Amino acid sequence: MERKVGFFKSIQFKLIIIYVLLILIAMQIMGVYFTRQLEDQLVENHFNMLDERADLLAYSLVEPLTAQWEDRAELTAEVNSLLRDLFSIENSEVQVIDANRVVIGTSNLSNQNIIGQLSSEIPVRRALIGNRDGPGSIYRDPQTGNRIRVLAVPIRDEEAIVGALYIEASIEDIYDQMQDINSILASGTLIAASITALLMILLSRTITGPILDMRKQALRMGYGDFSRKVNVHSTDEIGQLAMSFNDLTMKLKDALSTRDQEQKKLRSVLTHMTDGVIASDKYGKMILMNKRAEEMLGVSYEEVQGTLLPELLNISETFAVDELYDYNDSVLLDFSTEEDYLIQASFSVIQEDEGPVNGLITVLHDVTEREKIEQERREFVANVSHELRTPLTTMKSYLEALDDGAMNDPNLAPRFLHVTQNETERMIRLVNDLLQLSKIDTHDYKLNLSWVDLGPYLHDMIDRHEIIAKEKDIHFIRKITKHATFVEIDQDKLTQVIDNILSNAMKYSPEGGDVTITLLHQGHNVRVSISDQGMGIPKESQTKIFDRFYRVDKARARSVGGTGLGLAIAKELVHAHGGEIWVESKYKVGTTIYFTLPYSTFKGEEA
Repeated sequence: MERKVGFFKSIQFKLIIIYVLLILIAMQIMGVYFTRQLEDQLVENHFNMLDERADLLAYSLVEPLTAQWEDRAELTAEVNSLLRDLFSIENSEVQVIDANRVVIGTSNLSNQNIIGQLSSEIPVRRALIGNRDGPGSIYRDPQTGNRIRVLAVPIRDEEAIVGALYIEASIEDIYDQMQDINSILASGTLIAASITALLMILLSRTITGPILDMRKQALRMGYGDFSRKVNVHSTDEIGQLAMSFNDLTMKLKDALSTRDQEQKKLRSVLTHMTDGVIASDKYGKMILMNKRAEEMLGVSYEEVQGTLLPELLNISETFAVDELYDYNDSVLLDFSTEEDYLIQASFSVIQEDEGPVNGLITVLHDVTEREKIEQERREFVANVSHELRTPLTTMKSYLEALDDGAMNDPNLAPRFLHVTQNETERMIRLVNDLLQLSKIDTHDYKLNLSWVDLGPYLHDMIDRHEIIAKEKDIHFIRKITKHATFVEIDQDKLTQVIDNILSNAMKYSPEGGDVTITLLHQGHNVRVSISDQGMGIPKESQTKIFDRFYRVDKARARSVGGTGLGLAIAKELVHAHGGEIWVESKYKVGTTIYFTLPYSTFKGEEA
């Protein structure tokens, strides 16, 4: 669907705005310059006129002020007469002050009451000592807000100062005239801008018409229609652009047709591949991806088309695009979230003969299971090697000591032999546990199931550990239901599970501590829990204690003869019985191991 460009977003509107703004800016600059010069000239003329009138009046007042008057009223009348004749300036007031600062005349008829009073104006004082307060200061009348010029002129009789003139003249009329002139300029600017806008609307169509035609054709090309051509109306730059656009249309049509054919062939091959394949151009931008690659990366081709290959594979911090062209080894990509997910990426360049590199082909393999198995194998070999090396090293040391003469020592010889015997038994236990885990992993075993009342069975298991518990001053607390609790189990296998858990509880309990064994019904299962009062297990280790060879306190575990496989075997055997096993622990408080077994009331009653 063609998206229509609004008038206010069109080139035509932008051209109109540009030219109107140019007119406005030019008129504004001219207006500001003109009004500023005119204002300065008017103010200067007014000041000059005021200065001339003041000087003339001061000269005319010398004689009256130096004459001898019998009545001061006659002096005032003479002064006022001169003020009316020589200083008839509108919106102004002039006061005549004698040498004693007494006001003897004023041009303001409504202000005659100040005659005979002392003048307190500072400019008057300065004038009476010979300073002309000029060219004059301007201030605003606090009542009317009008701008007023203040001028004080001394009246000189040869060298003596016989009085002063104090003049206040409003210059607000000048600024009113300037405001009228600014209004005329603004009106002229608006008329010029309007005429310019109308002219530009007519002229801009000659420019925007061909551009709009090319835009329509570009939109058609976006939908795959290359049949229409742009009309060429002139041979200027716009006309040449239209001809180039038509030529580009034909070339693009041919290029797209060729590309579509090649892509159909390539997609047909890639669709049936079991590995993920990604093709990128010479700039590293993704241009092709098969369905398997989309599934492996969890994206669609449309979402990531044009994305850089290092960003798509999350290796942008490690590799730049050009570095992948010369990288011959495969790269392991970690896309793990809650579950492990590893992908191996191999790169090969797209290059014709000895020409430049045109792109890169990336092949993706899902190696999650392979890496998981390899990691487990490495950890298993490392753990087994470590577990076997420790007792062998100990045996070697003690046997060498015996060979060096300790055999003849009646005190050392039995103790050294006892140590080697214990280490041998520890190796036998380790090998037996490894063989049992190997059978569990390969399912090379069979459960000999039989119905057993779990209550008495647990009591028997606890009784077997009573002697060792008394030696360590450990007390068993039994919370075992007296109701018949029949479960179908392999007694030998479950005995191994309970032995492992009870042994651990006794190993890590302090002297005088309690080990609590609980049996209760929980829905369709029975739940057995064994609690100790040992140091407990840190929270970060609780999810790992059922892993093979994992120990919370490695040093203490080896000192008490543990192989690190007991709980791993217990977990596998409980799962083989259809149950679950887990741990709850508080550090420095104690640990509780729980496991459940399926329980059926009906089968129990039959048994």
